[in-house]
Amino acid sequence: MLRLDQATYDAIVAHAKRDHPDEACGIVAGAEGSDVPSRHVPMINAAGSPTFYEFDSTELLALYKEMWDRDEEPVVIYHSHTATEAYPSRTDIGLANEPGAHYVLVSTAAHGNSEGPVEFRSYRIIDGNVTEEDVAIGDTEN
Repeated sequence: MLRLDQATYDAIVAHAKRDHPDEACGIVAGAEGSDVPSRHVPMINAAGSPTFYEFDSTELLALYKEMWDRDEEPVVIYHSHTATEAYPSRTDIGLANEPGAHYVLVSTAAHGNSEGPVEFRSYRIIDGNVTEEDVAIGDTEN
């Protein structure tokens, strides 16, 4: 199960809506081994595409160096889908290389960057196997 505090959930959704019609992407870092997402880092979609996301390699390397220095790891890796449901594509599955991470997909297909609801789902992706997991929004201390 992925547990997110309300502020982090809101920030991920706002990022997805803000970048629509292009896909948004980012990471939520947390202390190594904790599985507790604590620091939201919105990233640039270097592809600038409505159908594909790609982390900017320079920005991603800098973030990983920062996480190493802070004894953090990526707890959540997220991106949005702008025209399809919040389910990993074959490309998404192929790019999933952090077996301990929660892969969050936010679909803005129904309402774009408006105030309407989004579809927010989380998955574990390990060796190409996709397993959906529950998401709890609220106090992450319990």
